[in-house]
Amino acid sequence: MVARRVLTLLSALDEASLTSLLQQHGVKESHGRTIISHVIRTRGLGSFTDIPKLPQPLYSLLEDSFAACSSEVVDEQTSQDGDTTKLLIRLQDGLTVEAVIMRYDASEGRYNGYQRPGGERATLCVSSQVGCAMGCSFCATGTMSRPTSLTAGEILEQLLLASQRAPIRNVVFMGMGEPFNNHAAVKAAVELMVAPYGFHLSPNHITVSTVGVVPRIRSFASAFPSVNLALSLHAPSQALRISIVPSARAYPLEKVMQAIDEYQRDSGRRVFIEYILLGGVNDGINIAHELGTLLQSRDVVVNLIPYNHTDVVAQYRPSTPEAAEGFQKVLRGSYGLRTTIRREKGNDIAGACGQLAVKAGTGGDSRVLSEGIKEGVDALMGVEGDSLSNGKTCGSRGGVRAEKKACGGANGTLLDIEDIG
Repeated sequence: MVARRVLTLLSALDEASLTSLLQQHGVKESHGRTIISHVIRTRGLGSFTDIPKLPQPLYSLLEDSFAACSSEVVDEQTSQDGDTTKLLIRLQDGLTVEAVIMRYDASEGRYNGYQRPGGERATLCVSSQVGCAMGCSFCATGTMSRPTSLTAGEILEQLLLASQRAPIRNVVFMGMGEPFNNHAAVKAAVELMVAPYGFHLSPNHITVSTVGVVPRIRSFASAFPSVNLALSLHAPSQALRISIVPSARAYPLEKVMQAIDEYQRDSGRRVFIEYILLGGVNDGINIAHELGTLLQSRDVVVNLIPYNHTDVVAQYRPSTPEAAEGFQKVLRGSYGLRTTIRREKGNDIAGACGQLAVKAGTGGDSRVLSEGIKEGVDALMGVEGDSLSNGKTCGSRGGVRAEKKACGGANGTLLDIEDIG
């Protein structure tokens, strides 16, 4: 069960609530788009009174019911090379979530053998819930108190706050929570991300990741046109997947893959497969062959993610580099699957693979280790992890760009994945 919340003010980026207010008071709905555009243009730092030509009574209505930005950054860490910034964001009721900014230079990657065009770009990983009900056994986010869903405005405010620090080109829903368990808010957030009067992002640059909520996968093509889908798979068989992803009891692997097939028939789009490598559990050569057999007829890209230790999940160990490379070799060589391995750094300071997450309760700056934030960004982007160090204060800009090496081994890089994430 998702915990209920009582919010004093609504985010001005909650378009449905804003439209409802305007309708209740007989105000033209077009003013709502003017308000939203102003909030985004000023990155949430302006005042409603700065918006010209609104009906006079509307100003007081906005001040009483809405906030230009109801969230705030209370902690910020930037990697030593300036490529990665992790934001701890406090919501108005004291709960906290994380968002991660990944900076990279597109021209350092290659696409179809040619050097990629473009320069520096940034991807933002957003959270859709505080906590998660899916209970993945390698993930500490699920050890938090019962999940609490964010509003569409709170999801969008992560993008608003991140845009104060870097120009965001791509957004991935790979942070805390299962996006499809907060479907309405995620859908509303995506719609405003791509709206011309909103953030005006390309839908091709947005990716939603799910552990496998079958009904939502089936409807994804119609609900999220041109948005990319990623599946957190982690095992090629139902028996093994249940031990890693308990929610597989509700959504068996066969049904998940049938839903993926339906989605691909409807959309004609590639799906990204996230696969965390757990030493001695799901990284054997025989399991690689099982995974290859499962995926070889499907249009997918497989992201292999080496596991990182957490304080609250002790039963797993990471795959050895040799095991990871052997696993990749089987998928590539025997099944022709496009596959990347993310190379980790920064474990000693809990900076790799999304290891920071907010403790249960009111939040603040108390944290435990978890999977699910930076892991997803790095895996999707096919880039190396970064060490994090205590850095910028709230409100400061990101650090100076430093050289970033692409990963993917001798068979080439997968930085072109950023085009769909």
